[in-house]
Amino acid sequence: MHQEHTAMKVCTDACLFGAWSAADAQIQNAKKILDIGSGTGLLSLMLAQQSNAHITAIEIEAGAFKQTKDNFELSVWKDRLDVIHSSIQDYASNKEQPLFDCIITNPPFYEGDLNSPDNAKNLAAHSTALPWDALAEAAASLLQENGAWYVLVPTLRAYTMQKFASTYGLQLSQECLMYNDAKHLPIRAMLKFVKQKEATIQRHKIVIKNADQSYTKEFVNYLKDYYLHL
Repeated sequence: MHQEHTAMKVCTDACLFGAWSAADAQIQNAKKILDIGSGTGLLSLMLAQQSNAHITAIEIEAGAFKQTKDNFELSVWKDRLDVIHSSIQDYASNKEQPLFDCIITNPPFYEGDLNSPDNAKNLAAHSTALPWDALAEAAASLLQENGAWYVLVPTLRAYTMQKFASTYGLQLSQECLMYNDAKHLPIRAMLKFVKQKEATIQRHKIVIKNADQSYTKEFVNYLKDYYLHL
């Protein structure tokens, strides 16, 4: 993965989120997938590796758009990958846009935090340009009935995202808490919402590292198809 033009670099939690999502049957059987805020294009490429879907990526920041485009062009799945330079709000406002079977998002996390002097990093990390309410509304409007939305959030804000999603008819069906190690609190929540009236919630957890800082067996099983050294 090339990432020299993106403000937010590839990280372990995003990789695990991509692998967790790609292992889901709805992703593997999808025909059309949308990646909101593609950054490097990492998530799209991971999903392309495990599905036969056509994947559309949306990226608002110019450098990240170029990075996604370049990484797609270098990929063996490039014929199934497209990237559009746009905000998701503008993209979703076009009522002629196709509906998707699945959507994946690693959204901006921060709200009231001190902004960076780097405008590109602010777009990638802060929710000012993409409030979660607007994100949930866009995801719901672009999903097929019974479609699935996969989203990565800080654990303490998982319920906030659940409330926004529910407002637009998206029900939580899976919550997987991500732990860096067994001694600490979870760092991220990987959520799957479905566009239907109700859903039974399945709850799981994944621990990344053992006490000796080696990767856990479960983490290796998820990432071995993507990490060259596993």
